[in-house]
Amino acid sequence: MKNRTLGGKLTVSEIGYGCFGLSGVYGAANDAESIAVIHKAVAEGVTMLDTADAYGPFHNEELVGKALPGIRDKVIVATKFGQRFNPDGTRSICGTPEYVRSACEASLKRLGVDCIDLYYQHRVDKSVPIEETTGVMAELVKAGKVRHLGLSEVSVANLRRAHKVHPITAVQSELSLWSRQDEADILPACRELGVGYVAYSPLGRGFLTGAVESSEKFEQKDVRRTMPRFTAANLDHNLQLVWKLGEMARAKSATPAQLALAWVLAKGPDVVPIPGTRRETRLIENLGAANITLSAAEIKSLEEIAKIGVVQGERYGEMMMKTVDR
Repeated sequence: MKNRTLGGKLTVSEIGYGCFGLSGVYGAANDAESIAVIHKAVAEGVTMLDTADAYGPFHNEELVGKALPGIRDKVIVATKFGQRFNPDGTRSICGTPEYVRSACEASLKRLGVDCIDLYYQHRVDKSVPIEETTGVMAELVKAGKVRHLGLSEVSVANLRRAHKVHPITAVQSELSLWSRQDEADILPACRELGVGYVAYSPLGRGFLTGAVESSEKFEQKDVRRTMPRFTAANLDHNLQLVWKLGEMARAKSATPAQLALAWVLAKGPDVVPIPGTRRETRLIENLGAANITLSAAEIKSLEEIAKIGVVQGERYGEMMMKTVDR
């Protein structure tokens, strides 16, 4: 596994591992099997594990914490704060200094580490100036509790404001053949500022693997049931993209997932995709994307079949889309 550098200073494997799916969001998961997949990823050269306090909530960080003994010195641990869970069961976006400090302490405890390698603001709190939130994040760096700072689903304007307070090492946002919105603004801004880009859901939450044929087959608690792109009204249209992707993959002796990940990797050496999976076979398949080289003509063909705007439906439901800082 080759390495890439985020923000000019944080070296990670060119493909990371997203742990989100290990907390039941796409169906039941087994902790012992999940830990085995994490260990397999690290054995195969993956050095970046991505989690968040909101995943579960809290279960995901605890799971990663259980997996870390014996591999801590081999991995970069990235986690996030910003989605506060209230006593009544609701969640809210919070970026106040007091909350950031308490969230960091809680994450350190759940992960069982002394320092978080990359700490993201998961969602921007629009009621708190981002300079204020970034300022307290910078204090965590000075205190030795955090090494690098990141922002997730941030606008260009807020990225610039935060970067003036403290260097931002990475922006994490959704990027894939069916989520290309950041190519127009966030990605160029990151490059201008020297900020790395971490692509979550690079396989479109499993859609680009070709394994999704109907949302009716999802388990009842599968989060994709709430996402517009997977509804019956939009899925048939969106499947046309996967069929064409499959045709190109077969011609290249690759799988659709590998071709989709190869496209993300081809976006530049400052882009690191973090696909997640609960199965070792899928893990090995995903990592095989690092061995695929796309020609300029192949990239053009992929972008022709996945033109910006061709996908029907928003990335999230209405309430979640309101938390995206665009």
